[in-house]
Amino acid sequence: MENDTEVESKEIDIPIDKLGIQLISNVTYSQPSSFGYGSFPLKMDILRPMDNNKYPAVVFITGGGFISANKDSYIQQRLAIAEGGYIVASIEYRVAPLAVFPAPLEDVKAAIRFLRANSEKLNIDANNIAVMGDSAGGYLSAFTGVTNGIKKFDKGENLEQSSKVQAAIDIYGLSDLEQIASGFSKEIQELHKSEGTPEALWVKGPVFFRDPNGGDKKFSEANPINYIDKDLPQFLLMHGDEDKLVSPDQTKILHEALIKAGANSTRYVVKGADHGGIHWAQPKVVKIIINFLDKALKNKYK
Repeated sequence: MENDTEVESKEIDIPIDKLGIQLISNVTYSQPSSFGYGSFPLKMDILRPMDNNKYPAVVFITGGGFISANKDSYIQQRLAIAEGGYIVASIEYRVAPLAVFPAPLEDVKAAIRFLRANSEKLNIDANNIAVMGDSAGGYLSAFTGVTNGIKKFDKGENLEQSSKVQAAIDIYGLSDLEQIASGFSKEIQELHKSEGTPEALWVKGPVFFRDPNGGDKKFSEANPINYIDKDLPQFLLMHGDEDKLVSPDQTKILHEALIKAGANSTRYVVKGADHGGIHWAQPKVVKIIINFLDKALKNKYK
């Protein structure tokens, strides 16, 4: 009986058109104090190309309503950015009610300094680092950008390193906590006046531990829009026009203020997009982000 089974192996040519990516998980980048903790280890997950070339770095700052900081989020986008030729570090940071502003901003800057201090080990181009975040992480990303060179927010380890960034990406983040419900209904605006809102916990802490006279000043100090100066990186802002949690007005007023200050800022409004959701994982959105990073950190124009 004739055997029709094919016994010869087939050869195929595989073009090399995609970087291999390595995950380095749970790297401790800082150990600040926090409420009840003398040393509170903060960790990052690093995605990096598996070769010996140097690449720019992107610090990803997750959202979480000021009360959570899960570094596992945004994995599709982070992997795509790493495949685009970037080292992407997704970080934890201190959150309310265990910490209040400016502790989370100090954590972001500590992560940037850590990456610069370990740039040779991690193959990072230390001259080109960006921050990127969504929601509360977008707020912290913008805050990091507008406070380039402001030393009072540099605390902790690796203080010999700079925390400056060359680019900042703010995905549906806040810019003025005093106008957080701008553009929403009166009912929602009234809800945001509560002392129990996430932004109130973020700025002032739990009720029993607050300075009763410091509220307005603290809110003003916690608004990135109040820090805009001349030493600014390039900015990319994105917001969904169907966002029901953070008003699109928040990135709009930041964009307008940045342009007025002479900054390089680009803002996109994504039609039909809510606060998070499937729109933000789409290739067109990710391509906008990577193209922006290429222009800002690699001087590539597409």
